[in-house]
Amino acid sequence: MNGNDGRALERLGELVSVETPSRDAGRLDQAYALIGKWGTDAIGREPERVEVEGVPHLLWRAPGEQRVLVLCHADTVFPEGTIDRRPFRVEGDRAFGPGVFDMKAGIVVALEAIEFIGDAADQVTLLVTGDEETGSVTSRALIESVAAQGAAVLVLEPSLDGALKIGRKGGSFYELHFQGRAAHAGLEPELGRNALLEMAHWASEMVTLADPDAGTTVTPTLAGAGTAMNVVPDSAVLSVDVRARTMAELDRIDRAVHDLAERRGAIPDGVSVVISGGLNRPPLEEGASVSLVALCQAEARRAGLAEPGTAAVGGGSDGNFTAALGVPTLDGLGPAGGGAHAEHEWVEIGSIGERVRIVAGMLRSLCADQR
Repeated sequence: MNGNDGRALERLGELVSVETPSRDAGRLDQAYALIGKWGTDAIGREPERVEVEGVPHLLWRAPGEQRVLVLCHADTVFPEGTIDRRPFRVEGDRAFGPGVFDMKAGIVVALEAIEFIGDAADQVTLLVTGDEETGSVTSRALIESVAAQGAAVLVLEPSLDGALKIGRKGGSFYELHFQGRAAHAGLEPELGRNALLEMAHWASEMVTLADPDAGTTVTPTLAGAGTAMNVVPDSAVLSVDVRARTMAELDRIDRAVHDLAERRGAIPDGVSVVISGGLNRPPLEEGASVSLVALCQAEARRAGLAEPGTAAVGGGSDGNFTAALGVPTLDGLGPAGGGAHAEHEWVEIGSIGERVRIVAGMLRSLCADQR
C-alpha cells in the first residue's frame, strides 16, 4: 500500500466492530453508513441502497461503460452480541474479530484499491451484498444482472493461505418432509406409520450417491422427528448438503434424489415424502479464472511481490454465479489469514497492503484495456 496502511487498519477495526448478521437490515445499514462514506470518498459518487425482500445491498454503478465488477459481502455468520465477547484486537501482525477475515478485510482492500486508480474507477462497479452467508437468496439476481454488464469480476473473498481461489464447488441443498401416522408406541404401534424410520432409510441411501473420486459429497446435516417418547412419529424432516465440482455432477445428484423413491422400492403404505430445494450455487469451474490469474500474477511481479498461488476449494461464493454467466471471474483476492467462521478468525495485517497494490494494478490494467 503506502501511507494509507494505518487508515486501512483503522477502517477494518471500525467495520468489524459493527456487527452484521446476514439479513439483519438494521445492522447492515449501520455498516453501510461506514462503507458508503469511505466508498463515496474513494469512488467520487454516491452508492445506491438496493433493498430486496427486506435485505439491503450497496451498489456503486460505473457511470461509464462498466469494465469490472468488484464483488464483496458485508454479512457474517456471527450472531448479535459476538463482538461484546470477542472485540476487534491486534496482536503482532494479526488482527482478530468476528468477520475480520470473511470478509471485512476484503471490503477494505476493495475501497483502498479503487481509490488508488483515480479516474479509471469510472469503469468499475462495486457491489456489497448482505446475505452471501445464507445463500445469496435476495442478492443473486442483482449480482447476475450487474455482472453481465461487464467483462470481468474480481471477488474480494479471503485468500487460502494467500492463494487465489480458481475453483469452487457448486452446492445444492435439499429438505425432505416425511408424513406418516401417529399411534401409541406401547399399545398399538402397528397402527402407526413411522416417518422417522423412513427418514433414516432415506438418509442411508442419500450418502451412497456421493462420488469421492469426483469430489462429490452428499451429507445429511439436520434431522428432526416425532412429538413424544411414546408416540410413533408421524412426521420427520431431513436436510441434505450436496457439493460438486461440475454441473454434470449436481444434475446427476438431483435426478437421483428425485428418483430415490423408486430406488428404495415402494414407500411403505401410509408414508409420503415431499422433496424441496435444489441447486443453490453452480460451480466456479477453473476455466473461468485463467486469464485473470495470469494478470494477477503479472501485477504481483510488477509490484515486487511474490506471485499468488492458486487453489480449488469446497465452499461456494457469489463468484460461482458470475462465472456461470461466462464472465471471467477471479476469487480469493482478499488478504491472507485464517479461521473463517471460527472463534480464532484472523487476518494478516501486512497482506492487506499487498492485496491493495495487486488489485489496484489489475483494475488499472483491465480499465486501460477497455479504453
